[in-house]
Amino acid sequence: MTHPLSRRSFVGSMAATLGYLGFGPEASVLAQTRAGAAAAPAQPARATVEEYDAFAKLANNENPWGPPESVMKAMTQAFKYANRYGYPDGGIVQAIADHHGVKPENVMLGAGSSEVLVVADQTFLHDGKKVLSVDPTYGTVYQYATTTKADAIKLPLSADYRQDIPAMIKATHHHYREIGFIYLCNPNNPTGVVVTKQEIKQLLDGIPADMPVLIDEAYHHFVEDPNYATSVPYVLEGRPVIVARTFSKIVGLAGMRLGYAIAPKDIIDEMRPFSLNYGVNAIVKWGGVAALKDTAAQQKVRTDTLALRKKTTADLEAYGYQVIPSETNFFMVHIGRQVVPVIEEFKKKGVLVGRPFPPMMEHLRVSIGNADEMARFTTAFKEIFPPGGKKSTTVAQIG
Repeated sequence: MTHPLSRRSFVGSMAATLGYLGFGPEASVLAQTRAGAAAAPAQPARATVEEYDAFAKLANNENPWGPPESVMKAMTQAFKYANRYGYPDGGIVQAIADHHGVKPENVMLGAGSSEVLVVADQTFLHDGKKVLSVDPTYGTVYQYATTTKADAIKLPLSADYRQDIPAMIKATHHHYREIGFIYLCNPNNPTGVVVTKQEIKQLLDGIPADMPVLIDEAYHHFVEDPNYATSVPYVLEGRPVIVARTFSKIVGLAGMRLGYAIAPKDIIDEMRPFSLNYGVNAIVKWGGVAALKDTAAQQKVRTDTLALRKKTTADLEAYGYQVIPSETNFFMVHIGRQVVPVIEEFKKKGVLVGRPFPPMMEHLRVSIGNADEMARFTTAFKEIFPPGGKKSTTVAQIG
């Protein structure tokens, strides 16, 4: 039996399933009002397909082009396993292991890298243990900690929006018995700033040798800074390092949910009982295998994303607004006024932009969309803001 491929036919055939799983058209709109952004403007309970499709979607750091044809083909062909439990999975775990030079025993799949964060919280934040990280960062790790009745130690960013590694080392020693694990989002979300390879080494060498460190590399593929490097080699050394990766960004599979953790076998063994055995579906596993092979498609997404980010941020700076230098598929611009009403102003102009990130309440996070979406954003920005905006971006104003 043949399965003719087209993006339209694939999306149409998945609509009912994804709607049931909570990935309907309203998902990106509602993401702006999730926990931790209670002050965000109210969003409609459901957007129609037409309303959703009409928005420039720059709120959730997605890949605006979607998965490449190689991935679409693999997923379409995998539909024949939709009615099976013990299906062939394309060898996804082995493919990930080969990609990183580790063993399959070092890999744990997740429904997006967010599941890795959930599992880490459930594994390490017991008996009153806390997660140590910075603020702001990808706040989901704190939200999951709350669900396990755990707490967090949040350190402020440095004056140049970096994660303060010496402060993190000091806090780890001071609170050693209280900490379950350290979380680093690298590059950081929402600032887009990297932790350098030298700083990673400084951290790992400076903390107790048995302290787990979860390093979230969701935006790894977009980094140009030569001082950045993946932390996977520390896994090969046997250090208690967990590297989280996702297929949501560079591959465009955010709605399909595929991510993974790479860690020493003993840590994976400790985490695995908390993961969902059936959390990742057959279709996306085959898509993930195809994605790892299609490096040309990844390179095109990277090239186009970086070009649009640089063009947009240059336009904003020329207009008089300071942008935090980013190494990701998003950036933060200092708007000099409270961000919550600004988000609603953009929405009225058909542009969805990022939620508030306390304490950076005068900064707006903007994801990189396609060329048309970025042009619509720039036009809306200049309608909302006058030229010559505030140029101070010191952390003193954010806490």
